[in-house]
Amino acid sequence: MPLRGLLRLRRCRDAGSTLQLLPLCRLSSSSVTCPNQDFSSAALTAEEEASAARIKSALFKARKGSVEDLVRCLGAECSGIRLTSGVADSLLRRFGDDWKSALGFFQWAQSPAGGGYAHTPYACNRMVDLLGKMRQIDRMWDLLSDMHCRGLVTVETVAKSIRRLAGARRWKDAIVLFDRLEDMGLERNTETMNILLDALCKEKKVELAREVFVVLSPHIAPDAYTFNIFVHGWCSVRRIDEAMWTIEEMKNRGFSPTVITYTAVLEGYCKQRNFRKVYEILDSMDSQGCHPNVITYTMIMTSLAKCERFEEALNVSHKMKSSGCKPDTLFYNSLINLLGNAGHLFEASQVFHVEMPMNGVPRNLSTYNTMISILCQYGRDDDALSLFKEMEAQSCKPDLQTYQPLLRLFLSRRGQGDAVHHLLSELINKSGLGLDLDTFTLLIHGLCRVSETDWAYRLYDEMVGSEIVPRQKTCELLLSETQRKNMEGCVERIRNDMICFGFSP
Repeated sequence: MPLRGLLRLRRCRDAGSTLQLLPLCRLSSSSVTCPNQDFSSAALTAEEEASAARIKSALFKARKGSVEDLVRCLGAECSGIRLTSGVADSLLRRFGDDWKSALGFFQWAQSPAGGGYAHTPYACNRMVDLLGKMRQIDRMWDLLSDMHCRGLVTVETVAKSIRRLAGARRWKDAIVLFDRLEDMGLERNTETMNILLDALCKEKKVELAREVFVVLSPHIAPDAYTFNIFVHGWCSVRRIDEAMWTIEEMKNRGFSPTVITYTAVLEGYCKQRNFRKVYEILDSMDSQGCHPNVITYTMIMTSLAKCERFEEALNVSHKMKSSGCKPDTLFYNSLINLLGNAGHLFEASQVFHVEMPMNGVPRNLSTYNTMISILCQYGRDDDALSLFKEMEAQSCKPDLQTYQPLLRLFLSRRGQGDAVHHLLSELINKSGLGLDLDTFTLLIHGLCRVSETDWAYRLYDEMVGSEIVPRQKTCELLLSETQRKNMEGCVERIRNDMICFGFSP
């Protein structure tokens, strides 16, 4: 059953124009099932690192130009480079939110000037996701159409596209894309229906998702996950009564509510800070033999901690352990964060250094990030840097969230410019990361606070040159600081930029 009737009946409010229909290319069944392997984390050879550095250098020179300028610059300066999947995938990961450099590289690589390189499914999906994230929806659609004709569209590609369309408030376009799946060689089945419903519900368009479901359900059988999507969706918009009604509908369809179902309801009550209902449902679950799992306990503990009910949160952790429910890495990450925020730095450190190894629970990137962040909150930079070095020894590669609290700590102190420079050099050159909106914001604000206005402006220039739109408060702060220091050329440029961004200077 097509959804076009629903689209005609409902006047969806879209941001921007509706997507054009995909050109029809007949695909073989094998062409849409290629695995989405991620080569981006594989270690590069010295030759590959040199190629990646050469490409990034060329992109940096043309960073203020258009995508077409970047493609031309790469053609002129990077001829003779033999691209590998390791180089291409790694670069696309390193670009962060810099969609323009990523797209310029992506287009050059597959052009004759780039040797006609064939991107991996990972690279294509990464590019689709980045364009969608940065609201370059028309470019995302062009890429999706090209991928379709090359036989590279998979269910994961569609999932990323639908989620980004929904995130850009292009509800109608998300539905149109689902409606065209069969033209792309994919099925409209329970899995893809759930992707669409989940994307709409996560953007709080639960009523629209329900209308879509009413149209599709006579033709596509729902499963338990379908109903869990709606339970979570209704709870996210604080309509828990509808969530409970959905649970009854779920039972009538022959699906038993699981701990996942009830955890969504518990999360809804936690968001309302209605912990009396939380404890009532926990008792009801026990009476039905549906026992909370580690995810349930972690969610409740975290919610209590956010309300600064630290002792109550710790009691939940004790109850979980006494129930025989085994803690996992996510639980310990939350517990470390809870203890740190409650002023129990020693206990948090004990959990990290003693309890996790003793119970055989591995630390992951988030564990290190959480502990480093807490140490930075307490001004323990030596301990934080020691953990940072330990990560390297454990082959746990840092991400932007690792660096941010360290940068924030050093930026809060005057005279720490060398430390900030060193961290930024490691972030870009050693860890191969690109700055995103949050990191640019943190740096610019921090540098302005310590009167490093010239440096802050250079970062602003790099940010805008990468077509990452600053937040209004960043523009206002930098404008104020450049005015205070009589940097007239910078003041005029920032004012003009603010008008282009739709801000009031």
